[in-house]
Parts: sequence; structure tokens; C-alpha cells
Amino acid sequence: MRLRSLFTLALATNIAVGTSTWFSKAAYNKWHENELERWLSDNDIPYPTPADRKDLENLVQKNWDNYAVAPYKNWDTEKLTSYLKSKGTETKGTAEASKDSLISQVQSQWYETEDKAQHAWIDTKDWILDTWSESTLKSFADKHGIPVPQPRKRDTLLQQVRSNYQSVAKKAGQAASYPGNWLYETWSESDLKEWLDVHGFPAPQLTTRDKLIATVRRNSRIAYLKSQDQLDAAAARANAAYGTLTDKIVEAWGDSQLKEFCDKNGINGRCCMLCIGSAFS
Repeated sequence: MRLRSLFTLALATNIAVGTSTWFSKAAYNKWHENELERWLSDNDIPYPTPADRKDLENLVQKNWDNYAVAPYKNWDTEKLTSYLKSKGTETKGTAEASKDSLISQVQSQWYETEDKAQHAWIDTKDWILDTWSESTLKSFADKHGIPVPQPRKRDTLLQQVRSNYQSVAKKAGQAASYPGNWLYETWSESDLKEWLDVHGFPAPQLTTRDKLIATVRRNSRIAYLKSQDQLDAAAARANAAYGTLTDKIVEAWGDSQLKEFCDKNGINGRCCMLCIGSAFS
């Protein structure tokens, strides 16, 4: 049952633990004043300077739903239509479909519920690192002296960096809920641009390093949700493909044949790595 077990592992890593009941206070209520300003700045929301914490918090609250919980509410019709097509939903021409109608359709097919979106912002370390490349995780671990057992594979690196995330921030005297540029200190400008390109976000033109970091940070949640959605789809294809095989055939395969099977059935990226993990251990 070798492949069945591996596919089960891949699925298990992507099954939501469950939605917790949303608490009475939003995550940003506990943010440092600098984090409130950073979030507003990242989302191009003007705020007065100087401003007291209450004014900043009220401004974040006013914009929170449209930027953090349901960001698609700020999308134009082209982007809304593109998202629906990516989910297999054909829409009428944008001239015929109202923006409100498109937003309603996207909302019904969004990656997560509003309750889960709210809950996710309680602890950003649970997801903000997931879309990092192996090389950026290695650089972060090395920079901050985070021990990573051999072999230093991506999943091990991710686990160790996430476990030490809070302590690194504390040691540097930095806030960690909506992290500043310290989190991307080891990223080069090419790393930042590559991340944006890989995840389908246009890099700002005539930009600075700070603007690149802000763009990566602002889009990290959507990139994470998109990657999880792709993993779930890959796992579903794996299960469907496995249904055409027998355990006896699969047990006779070597690692290279398992990898070839994954490749032929479009099971790529992290899901494939999980499914054939023994080939890389």
C-alpha cells in the first residue's frame, strides 16, 4: 500500500483542521502601532501623521474586510472574471455581468470562509512562510542561527523557521503579527521579484526595495491560499489516478517510476514531493 499511504500523507497535510469560532476582538486590536501603520501603508490607505493608536485602529477596522478578509471586493471586473474562470466557472461578458454579481460569485467560491480568514490573522507565522522557496528559508535559518537537522529539505526548514519565528522577532525587538522588513532582510531584490512572478503578482514599476517587500507582504495571504488550493487539486488528481492502478503494480515500482507517474498525472510541486518523499530522503 506504498502509494496509497503516500497519497494519504499528501492529503492529510492539506485538510483544514477546522474553523474555530471567531473571537470578539479582531487580530489587529493587539497589533503594535507600527504594525497598524504598516498595514495601512501596504494597502495604500492614507492615514494622518501624527495619529494616535485609536485613530489608526479605527481606520484599519474600516478597511479590514475589503483588504484582509475579502480582498476580491476591491478587484475590477477583469480580475473577478479571471478568478471565476480559474475555478471553472464561465461568466457572461463583463459588460453584461455587474460587478456586484461577480463579487457575489467569487465570494461563493473563495478559498476560505470569512470566519477562517479572520482567524488566520491571529498568528501569521502559521502561513506567511509557506510560500517561501527553499533557498530563502535556508538564508533566514542561517542568518538567525536556527539549527536545521540534516537533510535540510524544504519541509524541515519551514518547520524550524516557523518554530523560531517569534523568538527571532523578539530578539530583534520587532513586532511579528504584521512583520516589518526584518522578515525579508535576507531576500535580495531578485528574490522579491521572483516571488511576485511565481505567484502571479505584478512587481511595481520604478520601485524601491521597500515597495517590493510591501507588495510581497500584502499578497502573501492570497499566495498561500492559492498554493493550498493547487495542492488540494493535485491530491485529488493523485487519488483519481491511483484508482486506475492496483497495489500490486505500485508496490513493484521504484522511486523513479513513482515520480514519473506523478509527473504524467500533473501532480507537481510540493504535493509530488510529499507523495514520493522517499525518493528525496
